[in-house]
This record gives sequence, structure tokens and C-alpha cells, in this order.
Amino acid sequence: MISLVINPGSTSTKVAVFENDQELFGQNISHPTEELAKLSTIDQQYQFRKDAILHILKEQQQDLQKLDLIMSRGGLLKPLSSGVYQVNTQMIDDLKNSPRQHASNLAAMIALDIAEELGINAYIADPVVVDELQPLARYSGNPLFPRRSIFHALNQKAISRQYANDIERHYEDLNLIVVHMGGGISVGAHEKGQVVDVNQALDGEGPFSPERSGTLPVGDVIRTAFSGKYSEQEMLQMVVGKGGMVAYLGTNDAYQVELNAQAGDAKAMEFYEAMAYQVAKEIGSMSTVLKGKVDAILLTGGLAKSRMLTKLIEERVAFLSEVKCYPGEDEMKALAFNGMLLSQGELEIKKYQ
Repeated sequence: MISLVINPGSTSTKVAVFENDQELFGQNISHPTEELAKLSTIDQQYQFRKDAILHILKEQQQDLQKLDLIMSRGGLLKPLSSGVYQVNTQMIDDLKNSPRQHASNLAAMIALDIAEELGINAYIADPVVVDELQPLARYSGNPLFPRRSIFHALNQKAISRQYANDIERHYEDLNLIVVHMGGGISVGAHEKGQVVDVNQALDGEGPFSPERSGTLPVGDVIRTAFSGKYSEQEMLQMVVGKGGMVAYLGTNDAYQVELNAQAGDAKAMEFYEAMAYQVAKEIGSMSTVLKGKVDAILLTGGLAKSRMLTKLIEERVAFLSEVKCYPGEDEMKALAFNGMLLSQGELEIKKYQ
């Protein structure tokens, strides 16, 4: 089974070709900030990113006629259950009209376009809007603002299953706290195969990250919003895109910040310690959701490659349970793996409606 996997991110687009779950070709296409700045909306980036994907596939002599299916990252759709969904017109309409803009919204659009040209099907798996929250987790403090499930579902689920396989257990039998650390940071409480609570990592909950502010003092945010100094768009950018590390240090390059910290930059070091501190606090919070019954704490995502950061977190949470690191993002392989199971008839195709 040959699949094409497409995964757009905020500043890059990952594309790969897999045979079953083994990668044959992979490329992370970086998009210069100055190029993206010319495309003010995600919708305007559609053709730009599609052309970039097709160009790299042609350049690397990848034969699209050999593809059996296309797997793409899920976008900001309506809340849905975990699983694999065939891309259809309803899904595309919802992505185009989504009140939240994110590069992941482009994945299914590009996948369907290419798939239709080839006469094959396109699918998504475990999009960021997978919703398994327990009723108590939906309370925010005001009925106008219910808590919502938006997180790195694909990677969190994939890493959870990988850990379960490593210890020869079933994911559905474990209680896990999984921390995805990338441009955004999500911390999920996995209870017997269900993510019963998780911070809304997209725009306003949990630890700050390289590009996001996380939870802010809401009164101060309201007063700032009505101060007349900032537009709505500027306020939103404070939360997503220009928050966190960007706001404090002027960069989203965590690797460079770590190098600066190791070289004696006190400001960079304190920031790294503060980010680890906030992640650890969120882990502690999720441990109460699981009533202290935590089989393992799993750290994953790009920032989990940093031994400095993971050690700072582990020092604060190791008393709760063992801490295991799965550095990097397994999203591409997870998508391909879902495609393989689908082709083997081991997964049911769900209909998006």
C-alpha cells in the first residue's frame, strides 16, 4: 500500500510517501516568513502550498500514479470522535468556513484536490478537534465560554499506543499524561483510551510555548483589548503567533534559545525554566483528573528533543510516575499507519457529516 502523507504547519509543509508504514521519501518544505507574509489568510496559502508539494514530488521523481490513497492532517473541524474519516465536500466546506484559521485546515483541501486528479481517495485521522472530554472538564466558570477539546490528538494518540506497545499493554488499559511540546503545548489526561481532559492549546489555555501565550490573566487581557491601542487581529496575535517565546525573547527558535542559555544568557535560562515550570504545573493538574492513578508521563514533540527542557520538567513531576521521552513528532508515520490499517480492513472508515 503506497500512500502520500500531507501535513501543513505554521511555517512549513511536511510531505512524504510511505509503503505501508515505512517511509520511502520525506521532505519538510520550509516556507520563508516573508513569503507567507504576502498571503494574509490561510485560504490564500492554498495554491502556494499545493504547488510547493507538487514541485518537490516532481523534483524527487515520485510517481503519483502508484499512490493508493492520500492521508492528510485533520484541521479545525466540528468536534468528532477519534478515527479515520474520508475527505468529502462537507468537510471541505467546514474547513473553508472555520472560525479559526490554522495551516492544518489546508491539508484535506490539498489532499482531495490531488486525490481527485488521480482517481483515489483522501482521508484524515485523529484531527486536532477529537473530543473525548468528560462532562466536568467542559466547565470553564461561565456558560458563555465552555472549554473545548483542541489539541495535538494525532501525535498524542500515536505516542500513547507506541508506549503501550513498548510495555506490552493495551492503550485502553492505561492512565497516561501525554505532553506534546512544539509550537504549541498540549497536556492530555488519557484515561483508559479516552482523552478526558486537555488544555485548549490553540488559543488560550495551559503553558506558554515558543509561539503561544497559554493562559493569561483574563482581566488584564480584557482591559488591554479595550484600551484602544490594539486591533482585534493584534490581540489575537498576542495569543497565537507572537506570544510565549516570541513575546519574551523575540524568536521562536527554541534551539537557539537553549544554546544561549547554555552559554550563560540568564534571561534565556530563566525563560526555559519558566516554560518547564508551567508544563510541570499542567501535568500536576492532569494528575488530579486521573485521581493520582498515573501509569506514565510521556513527553513528545519537537521540544522533547531538548534534554535540558525535559530534565527540568522531570525534576518536578517524577514523583507522580515514570517519565518517558519520545522526541520529535510521529504524525507522518501515524497518518501512514492509519492508512495501512485502513487498506487492510482493520479500521472502519467514518463519515464526516
